[in-house]
Amino acid sequence: MKQPKHLNFLWDVFILAATSFGGPQVHWALFLKRLVHQKAYLTEDELFEIQALCSVLPGPTSTQMITAIGLKRGGAGLAYLTLLVWITPAVFIMTAAAFGMTYLRNRSILQFVLPVGIGLILYAGWTMAKKVIRSPMYVFIFLLTLALGIAFTSPYIFPLVLVLGGSISSLNFKEFPRQNKHKMVIPWANFNLYWGMLLGLAIIGHLTDYFPIRLLENFYRNGSIVFGGGQVLAPVLYTEFVEFKGLIRSDDFLTGMALSQSLPGPVFALTSYLGVLLMQDYGFLGELAGSAIGALGVFLPGTFLIFFVYRIWGQLKQYRFIRASLAGIQASSVGLTIVAVYAFMSPLIVNGDGVSIAVVMASFLLAQTEKVPAIAVFILALVAGFILA
Repeated sequence: MKQPKHLNFLWDVFILAATSFGGPQVHWALFLKRLVHQKAYLTEDELFEIQALCSVLPGPTSTQMITAIGLKRGGAGLAYLTLLVWITPAVFIMTAAAFGMTYLRNRSILQFVLPVGIGLILYAGWTMAKKVIRSPMYVFIFLLTLALGIAFTSPYIFPLVLVLGGSISSLNFKEFPRQNKHKMVIPWANFNLYWGMLLGLAIIGHLTDYFPIRLLENFYRNGSIVFGGGQVLAPVLYTEFVEFKGLIRSDDFLTGMALSQSLPGPVFALTSYLGVLLMQDYGFLGELAGSAIGALGVFLPGTFLIFFVYRIWGQLKQYRFIRASLAGIQASSVGLTIVAVYAFMSPLIVNGDGVSIAVVMASFLLAQTEKVPAIAVFILALVAGFILA
């Protein structure tokens, strides 16, 4: 059988980018259906292997998966094209949404967007918890993460608790079967590019104090440390840009978060939306640059890592503690998601905002039914806000 052309593969990636709702768990099933069963670009075992690899890494899991498939099929060139095609629809929509927010004057239209966003985060945390909190050890990791996340509001606590969760879970390595070990052979080029850019942006941003550079460093750093997908990235960015630095309004942020979770493709496209809002003082072209900075900053580190780790994954799996640490990282990710719910809900409870609290619970229950799309709940919140504005 004649091998499909790369153009055909990229077209299938675009179709997935335009139709893949639901986050990494749903994306994986759609990749299996279209790329494996329908088009035979790779086997089931190969997809399972890539999925396991990307679950271990920080960054956008779905994006890393489909980039790795492009890398496997056509090398680095096709991998970068795959990344570009996969993120473009969501980045375009989130950029357009941010321009709409820039010129929105009647903020009361957004009054129900915040509680809807909280309800969606709560649902994401609940869904993750049912999958990964499977024993007393993971309950302990979850509660420890929750306590530390609430006690310390600095964005730097997030990577620390993820490392802590993985370290605790790695002690459970004896439950994993042994594998025959062989000498590690490691090509360091892409890893050096990964950490070199992280360090270089931090140094240049500090020396120049140039806001676009510092912004790129912020997004690159967060893209380098976030495990668990967009539902974990959102609270990390909220802590940094809303609570810690006060650069974005809470209602603006939650609008973008709710929209990003309602769109097909990568939830990490939220950073393009935030980039536009953060660059408002630089004019129209500056806002467009902000969108690009947000996308490049958050997607590049995961891409560099998948290029590096994909070539050594078979060697890393031989160590049981690495396989054992994954579940602890996932449990910590659940804890960070609930920390976000706590941060968002606290002002509503303190202010006695019963209507917003009711909207939170209604959004959570609607999401639980899985019969009402998230985009429908988001649109309903905007319509209700417009009517009552």
